[in-house]
Amino acid sequence: MTPKTSDVSTIVILNRSQQTQSLQVKTKHLKRLKHYAAGIAGIFVVLAGSIFYLRAQNARQEKEKMQLLSQIVKLKGEIPANLQKAGEEHSAQSYIQQIEGKLKTINDYLRRRGLKGFSTKGTGGDNNAEGKKLSDKEVYSLYNDYLNQLMGNIAFTPMGYPRISGFSSFFGYRSDPFNSASAEFHPGIDFKGSRGDEAKSTANGKVIFAGWFGGYGKCVRIQHGNNFQTLYGHLSRITVKVGQEVSVGEKVGEVGSTGHSTGTHLHYEVRKNGRPVNPVNFLTLNK
Repeated sequence: MTPKTSDVSTIVILNRSQQTQSLQVKTKHLKRLKHYAAGIAGIFVVLAGSIFYLRAQNARQEKEKMQLLSQIVKLKGEIPANLQKAGEEHSAQSYIQQIEGKLKTINDYLRRRGLKGFSTKGTGGDNNAEGKKLSDKEVYSLYNDYLNQLMGNIAFTPMGYPRISGFSSFFGYRSDPFNSASAEFHPGIDFKGSRGDEAKSTANGKVIFAGWFGGYGKCVRIQHGNNFQTLYGHLSRITVKVGQEVSVGEKVGEVGSTGHSTGTHLHYEVRKNGRPVNPVNFLTLNK
């Protein structure tokens, strides 16, 4: 359907070169031009309002942010004393936990030697002692250093039983079992046992001998800390090698009757600076 002439308006466009161009537009659109302009103006107003609103919102948020930062700075100035106290308590608890861990390790060393452990209750010092003049951190630090030393001494000092059993002979002079008319010096103690029973190291150390050793028969010697050595004699079988690092409670051999022996047993010696000392003194902490 062809529109009527009255329904169409012609817009003539004249450019600088005096050339003209015509554009036909429906008349109803020209009549609604004011409405279109008003709509566009309304859109601009809404956009402008939105921009002002967002700016105001950002400004308010920035202000709130600055207020919060100011409060944080203020709180930081008020909290250090409380934080310091809480930090000291945390450090104290940390030291206590370290001490309890070391005591558990020490007790483990004792149990593996056949010795009874000790209670860890009341750890932390006596408030009435001279340590009261020190801070909690200093007191616990001293305890920590002491327990480090104690733990090392217990780990590398021969202590406890190489096997749990009764004794058949003790340290010192005795009648020669092969000649009752004469006496001999027995440099260790003998533990009763059956062939194949385990013989265990009584401290951490390094195997310095493992083989046949004269009257000791099959023998193992271990070097420990503080110039201590232990000797395990008359073994039926050796289970370690020279140069091997052994820990407390580790098997070093099996009970037997090799060498100068009258029957199946474990001969055990403790030596300090190369000289035999009474092993009975190392069987318990109470000695």
